[in-house]
Amino acid sequence: MNNKNRFMPLIMALCIVIGIFIGTFYANHLSGNRLSIINSSGNKLNSLLQIVNDQYVDTVNIDSLVEGAMPQILSELDPHSVYISAKDVQAANDDLKGSFSGIGIEFTIRQDTIHVQNVITNGPSEKAGILAGDKIVSIDEQPFVGKIVTNEEAMHRLKGPKDTKVKLGIIRYGEKKVKYFTITRGEIPVKSISATYMLDDNTGYIRIKNFGENTYSEMLIALGTLSQEGFSNLVIDLRGNTGGYLASAVKIANEFLPKNRLIVYTEGRRSPRQEYKSDGHGAYQRIPLVILIDEGSASASEILSGAIQDNDRGTIIGRRSFGKGLVQQPLSFADGSMIRLTIARYYTPSGRCIQKPYASGSDRDYETDLMTRYQHGEYFSQDSIKHTGPAYHTLIEKRTVYGGGGITPDIFVPEDTLGMTSYYKEAAMTGLILQFAYTYTDENRSKLNTYKDMKSLADYLQKLNTVELFVSYAEKNGLKRRNLLIQKSHKLLERYVNSRIIYNMMSEQAWTQYLNADDPVIKATLKLFKENKAFPKNTENERKQKKVAQAVFDYKGTHVHTTMIAYA
Repeated sequence: MNNKNRFMPLIMALCIVIGIFIGTFYANHLSGNRLSIINSSGNKLNSLLQIVNDQYVDTVNIDSLVEGAMPQILSELDPHSVYISAKDVQAANDDLKGSFSGIGIEFTIRQDTIHVQNVITNGPSEKAGILAGDKIVSIDEQPFVGKIVTNEEAMHRLKGPKDTKVKLGIIRYGEKKVKYFTITRGEIPVKSISATYMLDDNTGYIRIKNFGENTYSEMLIALGTLSQEGFSNLVIDLRGNTGGYLASAVKIANEFLPKNRLIVYTEGRRSPRQEYKSDGHGAYQRIPLVILIDEGSASASEILSGAIQDNDRGTIIGRRSFGKGLVQQPLSFADGSMIRLTIARYYTPSGRCIQKPYASGSDRDYETDLMTRYQHGEYFSQDSIKHTGPAYHTLIEKRTVYGGGGITPDIFVPEDTLGMTSYYKEAAMTGLILQFAYTYTDENRSKLNTYKDMKSLADYLQKLNTVELFVSYAEKNGLKRRNLLIQKSHKLLERYVNSRIIYNMMSEQAWTQYLNADDPVIKATLKLFKENKAFPKNTENERKQKKVAQAVFDYKGTHVHTTMIAYA
């Protein structure tokens, strides 16, 4: 027997085994058994999507499935890693970019109709003749009223590329006929500093709403304005400021710190420690400084207030801040969507991380933390503040400060609840006060326009007894009159109603000035300055330093002002 015939049985047996294996593979494949693919794949998510696309009983939109899954995946990491769809990216970035392209109005939606609340000075709408109080009933000759009118849809139709046109149909108060205006869209500045004025003869006040691309430039202009008014003390109000760009907070801190002081540092698993230090070129290194914070102050607000507190450079007044100490990096996808992924934690100069505790995944306790603080009495008593992190010490005075849950103020001022009743809460929570304020403003613009400053308008409203006008309006709209509770809440009701009318007629700065006039936090701040207890103490040498600072600003401010004009 030759060798070839001798191995033939072995070759035939091997062919049979291979045939059985191939047959079994294709039988499993045709029957939908993909376990071998799943188990052999390095990426289970891709395999899962492929199997669903190939074999699911109904047709599936895989792109839609991914859109829904991505937020869920990121929510398993931490509370601040988020996915932003392509259609929402612009809205998410507009507040921080410093400008957007649109028609230049502030609007509210009432009874399924856009009501123009304010018109931006020198903006496209003002130039076209749009007035506060106008109602937009059509856009580009298509009716725009009814259930289709939402904030998202309104912004989608009104915003657009610069130099494009939009035709609006307007109904003006007291007129029945629709008027038409063609508006050429332009760049609309988004201001992050909403108020700059003098609280008294010596004390300047600046309110920062968020930290955007232009916040530092706006800050220098605001400081220059106050310098012309002769300020010798400064208040920076960060209450309700949820944060923004870290770089903006660092630049502002640099204006107030001596050379080579640590402002903040960041560090993460794949992000080596990065330190941000002052360069000594700040023009306001010695002016007595107070920063105001509350439970709504987060992220970049906490970077600035933490840097000032840890360096014993200023006094922090108010209530404990939010507690966000995670750094997000934006990462974009080809379709225009993006994620903000947490890549590091930030630490204040003393080494404390401000991030409050959280559990991975959907953390109910984290989401309800502010409500829990309220229920535990933290807004009303300093003794109720629960510190979860270790104690640290400030760099100069060696005062005790805490990590692990926000910035605790040096001077605690409780929330003012005097006059709070169930009637007031219902009036505020249902939006009835806002509705009344807008309706009253809309129906009385000609009269209200005769008052050219906040104080004269506030005096007129106080004499008018707007509380009684509101109570009658609220009763017609379902809120039962309760005279004893109304009397108890009269001051709160008057303050809220009048402030909104002032806001509707004037500006956010006028609104802020009105509210600050009897604000307990502002009163505590002015008392601190009067007693000369703010860091640092105001001496004759510091007043001389201020003159040098003004000379520096004269150079910086001119340059910045030119940049701002280019944005407009």
